[in-house]
Amino acid sequence: MKCALVTGGSRGIGKAICLKMSSMGYHVLINYKSNISAAESTLQEIKSQGGTAELMAFDVANKMETDNVLGSWIEKNPDHLIEVLVNNAGIKKDVLMMWMTEEDWASVLGTSLNGFFHVTRLVLNGMLVKKYGRIVNVVSLSGLKGLPGQTNYSAAKAGVIGATKALAQEVGRRGITVNAVAPGFIRTEMTEGINEKDLKGMIPVHRFGEPEEVAAAVGFLASPEASYITGEVLSINGGLYS
Repeated sequence: MKCALVTGGSRGIGKAICLKMSSMGYHVLINYKSNISAAESTLQEIKSQGGTAELMAFDVANKMETDNVLGSWIEKNPDHLIEVLVNNAGIKKDVLMMWMTEEDWASVLGTSLNGFFHVTRLVLNGMLVKKYGRIVNVVSLSGLKGLPGQTNYSAAKAGVIGATKALAQEVGRRGITVNAVAPGFIRTEMTEGINEKDLKGMIPVHRFGEPEEVAAAVGFLASPEASYITGEVLSINGGLYS
């Protein structure tokens, strides 16, 4: 069985990506940390559309938890290759640097950057053996240009961008591509507190994006047709910044 693992897959962009992977014929592993009701909703939506999926609860920032849950699943399911990995899990704790606590810094980097490492390292071995794989990392406009009040989030996403480019060079000859998508302002729970009316004038297409538009780009990068694209960061921001 061909599988796609989506971290932070219960809501928003992650949910849209799970649905996209299912539509491409993958058995979807829906990772989530604590919101089981949202994860179960995503699972049921996939099943209602004729797809298959299962829930996988672990905190990507916690190495031991990731090893116990994801590592054990990989060991127990040798015939279920994780062909696509989408590192989407991320959190924001926005505050100016002068007021930022160590916890604000560590938790944001732990989820995005350490989470990328913990999960990718486990999944990569199977891809190397099979000589095929697609890794897509969801980064951010913030990781490309930096945004005030997001020094921690910008650092985390910029770190994943650097890791994307480095890993792509390590595994390219083994049929594995590693790319990133960098969403701008997308209508999700993370942007609920942002006034779209005030900001859309800065965006050339004059609107926020939808999670499904990010998922469509991830779907292409995860497809066999994208085999000659690796180490790239695709901006999905309506022309706001590139």
